Amino acid sequence: MSLFPVKASARERRFIPSVESNPNRSPEVPWRPWTAPLALLTAFALATFGSVLVDLPLILAKVVPRAETNTPALNLLDTFIQDAAFVTGAVATAIFFTGWARSWQFGLRRPGLGWRIATLRALLVLAVFLAISVAWTTLLHTEREELLHKLGDREGTAMLLLIALLTCVVAPFAEEFLFRGYIFSALRNWRGTIVAALLTGLLFGGVHAGSAPLLDLVPLALLGVGLCLLYRWTGSLYPGIGVHVLNNSIAFASLEHWGWQLPLLIGCSLLGIFGLDRLGRGVGWIGPRAIGSGA
Repeated sequence: MSLFPVKASARERRFIPSVESNPNRSPEVPWRPWTAPLALLTAFALATFGSVLVDLPLILAKVVPRAETNTPALNLLDTFIQDAAFVTGAVATAIFFTGWARSWQFGLRRPGLGWRIATLRALLVLAVFLAISVAWTTLLHTEREELLHKLGDREGTAMLLLIALLTCVVAPFAEEFLFRGYIFSALRNWRGTIVAALLTGLLFGGVHAGSAPLLDLVPLALLGVGLCLLYRWTGSLYPGIGVHVLNNSIAFASLEHWGWQLPLLIGCSLLGIFGLDRLGRGVGWIGPRAIGSGA
């Protein structure tokens, strides 16, 4: 398919599509395939820079002792910064190479086939992943995830609520935005849907290497593939975000031995996603001559 050059011309930088691509499939975008890993590297670079920018003053001011730079509070703060960098890196890469970016390009739009069909497909992806995950854990006896402990889930109620906000709201939105919204979409311009889904799934599993047990990266990679296919076949990022929210909420509740709190956690998390979406659309992701978010 025809793609924009590495550096868009003045005419192309002024061009903003007035009509979205087929709403029944994930959007067709002008992003070159090689910008997919670049977007990921940009996100990590921004995350590193942001963490240093925030952590260093705290250490120099002795708010955080030098010997305790791996404290739960700093881990939590740095993870928030990383998720913000995921979104910023994707948007910055899109704007740098084409001069503009619209929210619908990242899948922030209604499913073309309707919410009913999209929800059924999302629940199917979640059910398949949970079945694989349970079978994988049972067969291999994988170790228990320690991420919540590293983030400070035993540091009090306020800390626990912040961790829930991070893992069940911010992380699902940010990770879907970068991996499905940008990386998968850009890689599709190389070898099509299946290859792009497999590569994105591998990257998605690999990025969890520091937060999940090593053996759990395999089912996470498979989840990444499934979320790519869900995005492609619903035309919207929201079903994938919903699956991500449900999965993380179930995992969170399981690790915290919650029962009746799970439905409340899911409901609050979905409301949080709605709030993030409204905020994002209000700000808009635009280029030099773009007006509005286009969603």
